[in-house]
Amino acid sequence: EVQLQASGGGLGQTGGCRRLSCAASGFTFGDSTIGWFRQTRGYERELVSCIAGSDGSPYYLESVKGRFTISSDNAKNTAYLQMNSLKPEDTAVYYCGARDSGTCNQEWRFWNYWGQGTQVTVSS
Repeated sequence: EVQLQASGGGLGQTGGCRRLSCAASGFTFGDSTIGWFRQTRGYERELVSCIAGSDGSPYYLESVKGRFTISSDNAKNTAYLQMNSLKPEDTAVYYCGARDSGTCNQEWRFWNYWGQGTQVTVSS
């Protein structure tokens, strides 16, 4: 019933920008908690940003504050992660996730639904 499709990854340069998209089906973003995670091989999945419902302030990983912005378009059932001022350490596979609970959770194991992931590579 629930499907998430992440897209927008690719090769970027330090200081550049990319926007990731997460198209959802089977549920409505306005009724769910939405998050973006990233994972580098050898490390566990890390919460980058999330937002619970259409109201409330989003959470951002400290290292991306001021650079990344999460947003959603409920009419399109699509979430976005705008990534600015990219750094090489942003290189990772990025996943969009959804959670049945009305709150964010930094632990990936407590998220219910996942997209396939999209690779973002940032070169110097």
